[in-house]
Formats: sequence, C-alpha cells, structure tokens
Amino acid sequence: MKKLELHWQILIGMLIGIVFGFVMTQVSWGKEFVNDWIQPLGTIFVKLLKLIAIPLILASLVKGISDLKDISKFRNIGLRTIGTYIVTTVVAITIGLLLVNVLNPGSGIDEETVTKLTDTYAGDAGVTSKLEEASRQKDSGPLQFLVDMVPDNALAAMTDNALMLQVIFFTIFLGISMLLIGEKKAKPLKDFFDALNDVVLKMVDLIMLTAPYAVFALLAGVVVSSSDPDLLLALLKYAGVVVLGLLLMIIFYATIVGLVTKKNPLWFLKEISPAQLLAFSTSSSAATLPVTMERVEEHIGVDKEVSSFVLPVGATINMDGTSLYQGVAAVFISQALGFDLTFGNQLTIVLTALLASIGSAAVPGAGMVMLVIVLESIGFPPDKLAIGLALIFAVDRPLDMCRTVVNVTGDATVSMVVAKSVDKLGDPHVEEWDDHYDEVK
Repeated sequence: MKKLELHWQILIGMLIGIVFGFVMTQVSWGKEFVNDWIQPLGTIFVKLLKLIAIPLILASLVKGISDLKDISKFRNIGLRTIGTYIVTTVVAITIGLLLVNVLNPGSGIDEETVTKLTDTYAGDAGVTSKLEEASRQKDSGPLQFLVDMVPDNALAAMTDNALMLQVIFFTIFLGISMLLIGEKKAKPLKDFFDALNDVVLKMVDLIMLTAPYAVFALLAGVVVSSSDPDLLLALLKYAGVVVLGLLLMIIFYATIVGLVTKKNPLWFLKEISPAQLLAFSTSSSAATLPVTMERVEEHIGVDKEVSSFVLPVGATINMDGTSLYQGVAAVFISQALGFDLTFGNQLTIVLTALLASIGSAAVPGAGMVMLVIVLESIGFPPDKLAIGLALIFAVDRPLDMCRTVVNVTGDATVSMVVAKSVDKLGDPHVEEWDDHYDEVK
C-alpha cells in the first residue's frame, strides 16, 4: 500500500483534531482533558521547530553567502527580495481595502453586539497587552527599527526568536566577512556551517515525522479554547471578508508563479502545502520557517543561495496576510463605530500597514499590535481603541491562522521569483530522513 503524502497526513491530522475538539467541548471534562493531555504534544512540536529556526538561519545563510563567491550577487538578491516584498504587501493591503469598502461588513454590527463584545473583551489581558506594546512601539523614534536590527550581543540575539532580524544582520555580516578573507582561510568555518546546515535539515525531516499528530493536538486545543459561538457568528461577515481577501492573495501568488517562473501553480501549491498547513496550525511564520525552507529548497528547487536569505527575511518583514487583515480590520472597526474614513485616511492605512509589517514579529498575535498602530495613524479616538480591538478579538485567533498561511505562501512565492530572476531555480532534489540510515544502523 502506497504511503500517504505528507500534506495528506497533516490534513487528516487537522481534520481529526477539529472533530475531536468539538466532541470534547460537549463533555464537562473535555476542555481540561485536551489542555492537560493533548495540547502539550502540539506545544512540544512548535518548540522543536522554534528550537532549530535560529541554527537553520545561521547555517543556511552563511552557506548561501559563502557559496556566492561574489558580493554583487548578494546585493542583487537583496534588492530584488525587498522590492518584491514591498510590491506584494501593497497589493495585499489594496485587495483588503477594496473588499471591505465594497462589502461593508461593519454595517451588519448592531449596538447590542458592540456592547456585548466590549463587555467581554475590552478588559481582556490579551487586548490590554496589545495596546501597551503598540504604545511602546509608537513612542520609539522613526529609525528605531534600524537600531533594533543591530544586536549588541550576537549570542543574546540567538536566544530569542523575536530577534530574528538581529540574527540575520549578524549572519550576513559574518558571511560577507568570510568572503573578504579569501576562500582558503574561510574554508574551515565554511565546512563547519555546511555540516551544521545538513544536520539541521535532517532535524527538520525527523521533526516532520510527528507533524500529523502534532497538528491534531494543536487544532484540538484551538477548538476547545474557542470563544462564544454567538459572538463568532456575529462577526461572520467580517471574518468572511478577511478570508476572501486571503484567498485572492493565494490566487495572486499562484498567478505570479505561473507567469514569472513558468511552473505549474497547482504543483507549487501542492509542494508548499505542508508548510501552509503547519502555518495554519501554529499561527507562526517563525515556527514554520524550517519547514518552509525545506519545502522550497528540496521540493521546489530554489537554490540555497536565494532561499537562505529570502525566506528568513520574509518570515520577519513580509506580512502580506497580516497587512491585508489590518486594512480590513481598520475599516471594519471604523464602520462599526461610526468613524468616517476619508480617501487620505485609507492611503495612510496602506503606508502605515506597510511600514508596520517590517517591524512586526513573526509570532502569533503580532497583527493586533500592528492594527493599533494603523488605527492611531488615521486619528482613531484613543478612548475607543480597546473597544475596536474587542470587536474583532473573538475571531482573531482563527484569522491569525489563516493569514499566517498567506504570509508563508508569499515568502515561498517571492523566493521562486527571485531565484528565477538570478537563474537559481532548478530541479527539486528531495532528501528523506533515512537516506543515510544504512550507514549507522
């Protein structure tokens, strides 16, 4: 019997997890059982992925740069990557604003629902923490994001996945310096990072053996911790607009892949689907990064010289799904609370969401911090910010899962586009976890 492909295994695990979660919500002890005995398995899986994210960035980026032999090639890759990410983010925000203005989901929210949502969530610790973090970011200077990119202690930066940009900065600095001392002197260090890269990728293969079981645990945990169904239903129109926009972005990516790289878009979506499913389950681009890199390099054929830079940078600054969500959420909140937006306000949303996405952490919940910054940029009343966040807090987690899928798909798309532009898009070379098993058994 032929073994099911990985994406089918993960999808089956997700579906079983959702059904199991719903069943557990019907019994008095179900939520406690899932939280105590099921969800920890998913948490361990996410921790394992985050565990190897920084070593993978360090090893793969040093290997990618040191293999270039020419710094000008790295400059070309860098400029094309940043430029393409900016374009896709602007497209995402524009799609979101067009949909929310045409479909007007805020008109379906009555005062009773607003009051109920406010009473339920306005004082929630999750909402207040987002407001505090947004206030901290707003009070920082205009060039603070550049300051934050440069670490004062490389080892300290490597202990925190939220400081991924600092790790990327140090790694690029290290890789370029290795090029400048000459191939002979750099060889011992290059050999070390080459071997480390191979080892970490093998760790990805081993961790992925548990993926179907892990997503079962993660989805079961999400279901049993979901909000009041009545509140979710009240926000269905808003959530539908966000999901429609995210689907249009997936279609946009598939179209770009077909037109620019001449690859079959359906083949692309199939090969990247394990990373998409994990992004949905974990709501974290950073946690999904090791799997995204493995799928893009081995299953799609993007050269490591490109993927090792494009994907870590994308996981940090490319938030297409999150930016689209912010555009929709900002206008939806304004519609629901009677705050009139001018055309200038909506242009401000585009610019602010673009800039905010660059400094956003690749972790669950970062989108709401960015949303507060976007709302403040258009003059939204400060005393109503908590109410605005409370309006959408009930559905933020499931939408966070959906927009992370788009973020990861966008990273993979841009890596293919950049690779094609520098003639670094080749044939897939899939490696299995047991390729060298005979040598050690």
